Amino acid sequence: MADTPPVCDYEGSDYQTTFWDQGGRAYEDQAEAIALRRMLPASGRMLLELGAGAGRNTPRYTGYERIVLLDYSRTQLAQARARLGDSPRYVYIAADIYKLPFIDALFDGATMIRTLHHMAEAPKALAQVRRVLTPGANFILEFANKLNLKAILRYWLGRQKWSPFTLEPVEFVALNFDFHPKGIRQWLLALGFRIEKTLTVSHFRMGLLKRLLPASFLAALDGLAQPSGALWQLTPSVFVKACLASKDGTASKPASDNILDWLRCPECTTHPLSDQGDHLECPDCGSRWAFRDGIYDFREPLP
Repeated sequence: MADTPPVCDYEGSDYQTTFWDQGGRAYEDQAEAIALRRMLPASGRMLLELGAGAGRNTPRYTGYERIVLLDYSRTQLAQARARLGDSPRYVYIAADIYKLPFIDALFDGATMIRTLHHMAEAPKALAQVRRVLTPGANFILEFANKLNLKAILRYWLGRQKWSPFTLEPVEFVALNFDFHPKGIRQWLLALGFRIEKTLTVSHFRMGLLKRLLPASFLAALDGLAQPSGALWQLTPSVFVKACLASKDGTASKPASDNILDWLRCPECTTHPLSDQGDHLECPDCGSRWAFRDGIYDFREPLP
């Protein structure tokens, strides 16, 4: 396949520990949990968790029968596996989001939380998500918002060169992007999604407030303010619930329980792959993909 955009790689990172567990992010974590509860369906068949990391959010997807945790970092997935275990409910896959190793129309749900901001070509990534979703599927997307109040004030005071009001993404640090809410909506609508709900999240992401007030209290206040996302989006984080439209209103048939029936070669798109025990092999292009320590690795083919 053609070269894909650069990927932000958390391989070897202790991100879960340093950023979430010990980084003073309890308020943000609890506020995001409230947003997810408001957006998740009561039940579902198969969920694709894009940018699953160490599985911070995975236990919150209680309504889904199977969950595929996808991340580019094997390190993060190994941490998720250590946390969640080897239940058949969970499948761990290391892969490039621009080359998802799944057949079309496989999942009836997907989430992408704190992940899109690493996408240099976000529309391409979103198109891959759309490809693997069934008609009527739910997609919960969180994105970093360039139209946040702090960015607006900095721009008006001349302390920031880029405008928060333009639709194009801004790369403020290498492979870290903020997006305009209208730009996100335009991309989703162009792909055939219908926007069902928008929530503003992390209204109180300020160091002083987090030091003075308990995380649970701030999260509860945040929960009260989140529905304002239907009117305006001025917070650093925005959650969107989108539904993939169905032209004829028919639902796709349930996926097989056999994981091999889900997968295709990310190099040439051939399906199915051949199970060779410690790796999967593409019968067409010959690419071999490692399977070790409970993780399918589709990042680079084996030599």
